[in-house]
Amino acid sequence: MDINNLWSRGTEFLGTKYAIMAGAMSWVSEHNLVSAISNAGGFGVLACGSMNNDLLRKEIQLTKQMTRKPFGVNLITLHPDIENLAKVCVEEKVSHVVLAGGLPKASYMLILKEAGIKIMCFAPALSLAKRLIKLGADALIIEGMEAGGHIGPVTTGVLAQEILPNITEVPVFVAGGIGRGEMIANYLLMGASGCQLGTKFVCAHECIAHPNFKQAFINASARDAIVSTQLDPEFAVIPVRSLSNKGTDEFLEAQRLAIEKYKSGALSKPEAQLEIEHFWAGALRRAVIEGDVDRGSVMAGQSVGMVDKEQSASEIVEELVAQAEYSLLSFTKVLA
Repeated sequence: MDINNLWSRGTEFLGTKYAIMAGAMSWVSEHNLVSAISNAGGFGVLACGSMNNDLLRKEIQLTKQMTRKPFGVNLITLHPDIENLAKVCVEEKVSHVVLAGGLPKASYMLILKEAGIKIMCFAPALSLAKRLIKLGADALIIEGMEAGGHIGPVTTGVLAQEILPNITEVPVFVAGGIGRGEMIANYLLMGASGCQLGTKFVCAHECIAHPNFKQAFINASARDAIVSTQLDPEFAVIPVRSLSNKGTDEFLEAQRLAIEKYKSGALSKPEAQLEIEHFWAGALRRAVIEGDVDRGSVMAGQSVGMVDKEQSASEIVEELVAQAEYSLLSFTKVLA
């Protein structure tokens, strides 16, 4: 059973040797790591996050200086200037754009489509997957709650079973909790066109993350990657998976204090909600760039337990491919 046949739809869509995408991680997925992954035969994706137009343009240009291979740009649908960011992608001749964070609007999708840019969207349910295809998505990514950062409520395995057998119109890539090639092989056998991994690439040599941040990944086990806790149903907390640390405990206390202030009349409900939401402001940068892994936000997926050393991006990609190929070979022998 040839892996090249199994993920041929994915490699053709991405224009890559391997249908292995890199998840876009804010402050992590910049030009150094993205170009290294693409040069290794995978598909790097720049994390636009809260970048402005000039910074995104600079990152795209720097990436192009370091690789001639395809790469994508991840745009957050809630970004207030997303239409202009989409225009930057058009002007810089980006081949693929990944839209994340919510249901995209036709206005900027049209800007991208008219320029011939391939659009990938996250589908957290089968009904939304069908709707996204009607809106013009050229490919889908299904990401389970095992992933790092902002997550949904459903596991990768359940989403794969729900969506892969029912969506054949466009390529579907699976993400969330993938740390070895054997799992990539399994999802390919289920009908996926490829897979996306984020946590695995944090400890690449080419990743600019602070040594403390990388060491936190190497030291962590799967159960250390927990979801942010919401104390009161009246005050929403966006679910984020990260490594448990002092900041996690302090966030619980910050919620408690804000709720107490609201109940005592010291704060209005919107003010208390804002106080809770502002707790993590800048926390991801503090962890990734400054190395404050005690009180910063160390976003990581549950596959962090399978990260045990620093490697080059090419070593990571080749190791994943070798594991997937060996798994498929073993499967073929069993069938024979």
